[in-house]
Amino acid sequence: MVDDQRARKMADRIQQIIARRLEKGIKDPRLGFVTITDVKVTGDIQHASIFYTVYGTDEERADTAAALKSATGMLRTEVGKNITARLTPSIEFIADGIPENAAAIDKLLQEARQRDAESASLASTAEYAGDADPYVKPREVADDDEADYSLDGPAGGSDEPDGGTR
Repeated sequence: MVDDQRARKMADRIQQIIARRLEKGIKDPRLGFVTITDVKVTGDIQHASIFYTVYGTDEERADTAAALKSATGMLRTEVGKNITARLTPSIEFIADGIPENAAAIDKLLQEARQRDAESASLASTAEYAGDADPYVKPREVADDDEADYSLDGPAGGSDEPDGGTR
């Protein structure tokens, strides 16, 4: 088993090789505007999963997937020529779902913002169902009660509850 650092380096190298080769062009008219987003290599460097996105419609995405599938052998040969490994890993192209997921998340965030705005507008015109302040307030002391209590405690001059006798 190969260490993770070597597998990452191999994945980065494969990503560069495939991207460069796609940039040069493959003689397949079905190939659209492809971006290689990520490459994952197994721990034993026997298989590489290449994630890609395609800018365009669903039909263009399907055509590009077919073009990449038919060019897999040629691209694997290109990878084998440009890496320094005993064995060339098998490669598999997987459409990356990140753009679609990001669009779905953006739609959900927009819906949440709209609901928050509706809630804020309802809250600005809302009235209390009961008292405006439902919490119990401390009892206000009458003027005649102030004579019995001072800052030092109850009348009698001692802080003890029973008047200071023990």
